[in-house]
Amino acid sequence: MLLERETTSWKRHKVTEAALPCCSSDRSEEARSQVVICPSTVRGEEPGPKETSTPVASNRESNRESGSEGHNNEEQSTSEDILDNKPNQPNPKCIPVQTLSSRVLRFQERWYKEYPWLHYSHAVKGILCFYCVKIYTVQKSIMSKKADPAFSSKGFTNWKNAVERFERHQNSQSQHHAVTASAQEAAPINSQLSTACSKQQQNARHCLQSIVGAMQFLIRQGLALRGHGKEDGNLFQHLKYNAKDDVCLSDWLICCHDYTAPPVQNEILQLFGNCIVRNIAQTIQSLTVLQFSIIIDGTQDITGREQESICFRYVDEDLVPHEVFVGLYEVSGTTGVEIARTAVDVLLRLNLPMSCLRGQTYDGAVNMSGAYSGAQAEVKKQQPLALYVHCGPHCLNLITQAACQASSVLRDALEWVHDLGSLCKQSGRFKAMFSAVAADSEGPSVSLRTLCPTRWTVRGTAIKAVLSQYDSILTSLQEMAAAGSSTSARANGMHERFEKGRTVLGLLMALEVTEELECLNKSLQKLTATIAGMRCSIVCHIHSTVEKK
Repeated sequence: MLLERETTSWKRHKVTEAALPCCSSDRSEEARSQVVICPSTVRGEEPGPKETSTPVASNRESNRESGSEGHNNEEQSTSEDILDNKPNQPNPKCIPVQTLSSRVLRFQERWYKEYPWLHYSHAVKGILCFYCVKIYTVQKSIMSKKADPAFSSKGFTNWKNAVERFERHQNSQSQHHAVTASAQEAAPINSQLSTACSKQQQNARHCLQSIVGAMQFLIRQGLALRGHGKEDGNLFQHLKYNAKDDVCLSDWLICCHDYTAPPVQNEILQLFGNCIVRNIAQTIQSLTVLQFSIIIDGTQDITGREQESICFRYVDEDLVPHEVFVGLYEVSGTTGVEIARTAVDVLLRLNLPMSCLRGQTYDGAVNMSGAYSGAQAEVKKQQPLALYVHCGPHCLNLITQAACQASSVLRDALEWVHDLGSLCKQSGRFKAMFSAVAADSEGPSVSLRTLCPTRWTVRGTAIKAVLSQYDSILTSLQEMAAAGSSTSARANGMHERFEKGRTVLGLLMALEVTEELECLNKSLQKLTATIAGMRCSIVCHIHSTVEKK
């Protein structure tokens, strides 16, 4: 009996000593020194004075409290590490190394791929098993006692035997149970709702990208997006064709048409335009030598509102000139002050400095080229270095118009060519007669066109068509005049005019003028054309023409 009491008392003291913290040798020695073993207790006698057993009891209380508090803090920190619902696998450089006597061992990044369950905990500064921590430490499973503490709570840092321990843990029953229990868990309601919402957003984003891509293709080809009905337009039919191989897009087209509505189409088109203009502005801003010119010309749209077309011209680092169109801008009036104000506003919106403007090109109208109140004068008030240059093709067009109007022979001949083109365009009967006559005599006919009212340099094609089919035209006009229709009188009058040699002479003279000037006009409109090059080409063209004649 005495032996049993001594053994029980000795075991009690050994358990108390083992329960003391052992973080370091100094603290363990200090803790061991606080344990008092009474000789009388060893002999089986009752404990002596109470003050001898008080330190032991207080140590037991404090050790039990500190141990439970440290264990709770460790569990709480470990729980916070797995809130992301996936293993934490940082850069191996962030994981502490293992220092041996002769070398230093580090965690290998390839272990993440070989063992996907590896999870680094900042709280314990070691590697844990993600599933074991989730099932055994956080959820307090009944199998927690069989879990490996190194991978469920304490943390593993022995990189020397890492592969061996990882393999042993991966093949253990506790790890298999943790993986199975984790896989059978039902996701929370909020997680399920979040997943469904995320999937819905992903599908909507995919459909929107398909719609934007289809719109980009159509507008690049210059095709209309909408038709007479909601589903008759090119955009919807294009999406319907693409939906044959896209289940998500097919389901979305059946459910809703939010992204294909006209307001959304207009908004996407506006975004496309803004993106293009923004890229143009960034390209100009990135030039090593930031210098550019502005080109403005005005016209009226179908509603009668004045629209100003604005372009920029610049030279890149390879000395290659570029002309880019940035948009049509509506102006409240056509005075030089209002047009100049619009130009300055565009430069401000595109963040292009006015101080880098070196040129401005307009037509010869008074409101544009006026020396005192024209747009070029208003711009020069803010930037004196912006040299005004009259548009070269516009000058050439005015020269051609003046030359043709100066001779009554040329003027009357061109007027009859225009009337002949109008008759062919308005009367289907005359057009059929002319095609039949031309096919019998000269082969396939060339269509008769009206003359452009503003661009005189492009009239050579219409004059050539009349001269090359002159006999067929006379025959067709004669048949049309004898048909007795509402246009017979008109055809008869034109037949009389085209029979005269004056008309033929006027067309030949006009063709000589327009052909040469049209060739010069094309050379002036090239992107690579410069002022010095224009002058040189004009001189060379005049010399070559004189030599031919």
